[in-house]
Amino acid sequence: MVQKGVDIAPADGKLGILLVGLGAVSTTLVAGVEAVKRGISQPVGSLTQMGTIRLGKRTENRSPKIKDFVPLAELDDVVFGAWDIFNDNAFEAAMNAGVLDKDLLNQISEPLASLKPMPAAFEQNYVKRLHGENVKTGKNKMELAEQLIADIARFKAENDCSRLVMVWAASTEIFLESSAVHETLESFEKGLYDSDPHISPSMIYAYAAIMSGVPFANGAPNLTVDIPALTKLADDRRVPICGKDFKTGQTLMKTILAPGLKSRMLGLDGWYSTNILGNRDGEVLDDPENFKTKEESKLSVLEHIFQPEVYPELYKDFSHVVRINYYPPRGDNKEGWDAIDIFGWLGYKMQIKIDFMCRDSILAAPLALDLALFMDLAQRAGMRGIQEWLSFYFKAPQTAPELYPEHDLFIQLMKLKNTLRHLGGEELITHLGLEYYD
Repeated sequence: MVQKGVDIAPADGKLGILLVGLGAVSTTLVAGVEAVKRGISQPVGSLTQMGTIRLGKRTENRSPKIKDFVPLAELDDVVFGAWDIFNDNAFEAAMNAGVLDKDLLNQISEPLASLKPMPAAFEQNYVKRLHGENVKTGKNKMELAEQLIADIARFKAENDCSRLVMVWAASTEIFLESSAVHETLESFEKGLYDSDPHISPSMIYAYAAIMSGVPFANGAPNLTVDIPALTKLADDRRVPICGKDFKTGQTLMKTILAPGLKSRMLGLDGWYSTNILGNRDGEVLDDPENFKTKEESKLSVLEHIFQPEVYPELYKDFSHVVRINYYPPRGDNKEGWDAIDIFGWLGYKMQIKIDFMCRDSILAAPLALDLALFMDLAQRAGMRGIQEWLSFYFKAPQTAPELYPEHDLFIQLMKLKNTLRHLGGEELITHLGLEYYD
């Protein structure tokens, strides 16, 4: 029997949000929070800021805002820190990213200019298209981890923060599979001392965060914290972790549309997806090794939603192709095309076409904010280890080893809101509704 209601420590004091990477996503997040705090803009796309949650029966008409139901940190109490391989402060980086209008950035230039990145733990082999200038040096990877741990402690003290969270918003690393060095904490720490090539920079950040008691959210498809050594370390040290890969453009559309097709028992012959993207993310993904990491994340979605092993007549052997092309003129304004071949009653063929002209960082920034605030809530509620209830935000949700990930956006949202109801001592909502007709 799961007990309803959890003792949640209050969100007293400042919350430090440490961002790994101060590029398009991070600067859009920081600028957005500063604009919202000043009443310049609205936090559109943020569930924590604009979302409501139904409590009790439909007849009770109780639907408070989520931020009024659970004790989330206030935006006025948020302080940002960052690491980046470039020296640009947040104002310069935002200008270079070209996501936000210069007029808006000039209105919030002071707090952005004051955010200067700490030197990053970086190794070019994992992101070959980028050349870092603001990077740490050390005799081995453990020394880099220790430098990050020192950065975390110094940032917390200098900014008078009572709590911290860390969000990976940096580039996609080359594809790595879990190996022997990832199996136990002992093998992982030995690998850090030996500078094992299977330990990527994102893993070093995750290790430093967990050792510092700081919740860690992975916004990229990198393996990062999804390895036995770090999941057990997070569990043992009672630190929340989650990932992987912010669910923004094309995959967001897939997790909206695919559940609808499946719910109506419409068959699928194939789903062809292609993207053009011109920002730094697009440049990094132009490298085949980095693209493979992203491809693995994007390809897994449809298999899990359609369950071809359960519905072979409808989904067995459907073709799923994903392409990403680097096209500099488009900048951060990604365009995703989907050509979907479906069939219906008596096997008659139909087609669906989608052309999503989205802004990648505009979609990702509110996700990063929500994850930071919810991960802080999770830690104050005594939650630890993998936070599967935050799958709503990810393309490749991290789960316990024996579980398949849930990709259906609507099931993910129900799971998230039921977790909040549980934390707040409210009845979980199943949508059965028979009580209205007794």
